[in-house]
Amino acid sequence: MNVKIEARTSMKSKRVKAGNVLFSNNIPVKLIAGPCVIENEKLIFKTAEFLKELCLKLKIDFVFKSSFDKANRSSIESFRGPGIEKGLKILAKVKDEFDVPILTDIHKEEDADAVSEVADIIQIPAFLCRQTDLIMAASKTGKCVNVKKGQFLAPWDIKNTIAKIESGNNKKILLTERGVCFGYNKWIVDMCSLYEMTKTGYPVIFDVTHSIQTPGGEGNHSGGVKEYIEVLAKCGTAAGIAGIFLETHPSPENALSDGKNMISLSKLEPLLKKIIEIDSVVKRK
Repeated sequence: MNVKIEARTSMKSKRVKAGNVLFSNNIPVKLIAGPCVIENEKLIFKTAEFLKELCLKLKIDFVFKSSFDKANRSSIESFRGPGIEKGLKILAKVKDEFDVPILTDIHKEEDADAVSEVADIIQIPAFLCRQTDLIMAASKTGKCVNVKKGQFLAPWDIKNTIAKIESGNNKKILLTERGVCFGYNKWIVDMCSLYEMTKTGYPVIFDVTHSIQTPGGEGNHSGGVKEYIEVLAKCGTAAGIAGIFLETHPSPENALSDGKNMISLSKLEPLLKKIIEIDSVVKRK
């Protein structure tokens, strides 16, 4: 066991800084967390305050995430968010009030510059990870770019997306795994994918809560199997990665987006304690 750990932690790993948070595959794990979508300012502030206090208590660095527009909803009737103008104002307030880096996603290249004025990390959604113009627009902002590996993409193929970002003279890159297609309405996570992506040297993030999603599994919206959150989070952490991505909400059963695969704030502390403990063992020199 010691030999394997030493071999794993000796792999060259780049360090990528977003705001005041440093990501790398061989330093303590970081947390990216927040509600799926900005429902309203009150809920966003309540969640950010809770996360800030909890992460200070557990001594884990975190990035706050939420989306101003969920453009890939299952149904035309699904809630998408407040839009870019109102959404960025709310995220800017969170950034100033709680002194935390902000992650949010873009779906259109023309949004990149406006988002870069607030966000420390610009996220490329999984379904858009091969959209060259979108990726280049994010890269040229100079901000950290988090690419969610598409559910249709092999882990070694992420190198092509990396090359696009690097061609914009940007090497502040995070790579996120969120599962692959497994038949209809189901994702599955190959833990070897996390390891394969660390071979790029860039920090690897594991999006746990989207990995338990059943896309379109409930007809006009997605479902999720929450009992898998803990086991996947522990397995992903044991693979030796830079960060864990968890969507969370004060009351997931009442959430306007992805409620079936978000973890309740009340259940977050015991899970984070386990993640931190496993991470400390994996990265022990």
